[in-house]
Parts: sequence; C-alpha cells; structure tokens
Amino acid sequence: MAAGGPGLGAAVASDEPLRIAEFLCARLCHEMAGALGALMGSLDLAREDEAMAGDAIALASQAGRGLVARLRLLRAAWVGDGMPLDLTRLAELAAGLADRRIVLDLAGLPPATVFDPPIGRVVLNLVLLGAEALPAGGTVWLERVEGDLVLGVAGPRVEWPVGLAASLAGEAAIESPRGVQAPFTVLLVRAAGLDLSLMMPIGGTRGAGAALLMLGLPKDGGGAS
Repeated sequence: MAAGGPGLGAAVASDEPLRIAEFLCARLCHEMAGALGALMGSLDLAREDEAMAGDAIALASQAGRGLVARLRLLRAAWVGDGMPLDLTRLAELAAGLADRRIVLDLAGLPPATVFDPPIGRVVLNLVLLGAEALPAGGTVWLERVEGDLVLGVAGPRVEWPVGLAASLAGEAAIESPRGVQAPFTVLLVRAAGLDLSLMMPIGGTRGAGAALLMLGLPKDGGGAS
C-alpha cells in the first residue's frame, strides 16, 4: 500500500503549493537556459567560422528541436492540456526525454490503452520522475499488473530522487527546484484520488536492481482503459 498521512494534507494546506509553483517555474527556466545556451552557441559558431557553419547550423537545429520537444512534455505534465493520453501520444511526448538518454518502453501496456486526462497527467509526471532516477540514462517502462500501473526504471545508476519517500509519507520538504518533481507528482496523485507506493527492486530481464513504483488505479476501470 502507498505511504501517506495527514502530514501531506497539512503541508498542502499551508504554503506548499506556492513553493511547488515557484520551484517549477525555476526548474523550467533552468531547462530552457541550458537548451537556449546550446542553440545560441551553435549560431555564434556559424557566424564566426564559415568552415564550421554547416555543422553548427545542424547542431542549432538539433538543439531547437530538443527544446520544443522538452517544452511540449513539460507543458503536458506540469500544466495539463485536458487531453486523453494514448500510447501514441505518450511516445511522442517522450521525445522530450531524448537528450537525457532515456528510452521509454511501453511494451507492457495493451496497445489500446488510453488514460483519462487527470490520470494521464499523473502518468507523464511518473515518467519524468523515472527519468530523474536515471542520472546516467537508461530505460523507463510501464506495465499493467492486476489492474494497477507499474513504472520501472533500470540503468547504470538507479537513484530515486531525494525526497520521494518523504513525499509519499506526507513529509515533503522542498528545498530546491532540483527536488520539486517528486512532491509535485505525489500531490497530483493525491489530487486524482490515487495511491502511489514504492516496490522492492527486482532483477531479471528488466535489469539488475530495477526500481519500481506502483500506481493504484480505480478498480472499476475508471480513468484508464
């Protein structure tokens, strides 16, 4: 069962939503600054060195496409767009993870899977959370297990973000934009009336030390098909 308690409710009732909003804005600025820096650097190189102009323009184009893909993913996850989330759209949005060397594996979900907007938004944030657990890159996968949704991560290094366990226990303490994804995801999970819990790491075909999160979906099938 997912960890939880009155602590999260008390935190949310105070200034925690405002702090989360502030840190999400700061995190977005950081995301944009890195990509825009690479884009501008490539354009500067193209202007200064004619011999490198072709390669520099190609790098600038790549940086621009990566920024657009990242912003599309973050908009859908952090803001929400009210649209159902099917696997085709999920895979398209996951292009925003490409520069993090993250592969999203959806083979464990039925091809016709569709998540209603509130649950789809939670799923996108779980994918972002999984990507943060793989600082050296790796694979994030989703699969249905007895009606619930399991997210797993495997890679050279697997480290759930600091603060995830505390957030699940209702004791989130956000100290920087770097740590905002875990408490924000848990807040969305609770707002959607769902449960989220950590599971024991596994080995096997998914990779030694693979780490898992389970999202308890409505047992009547509501929200996901």
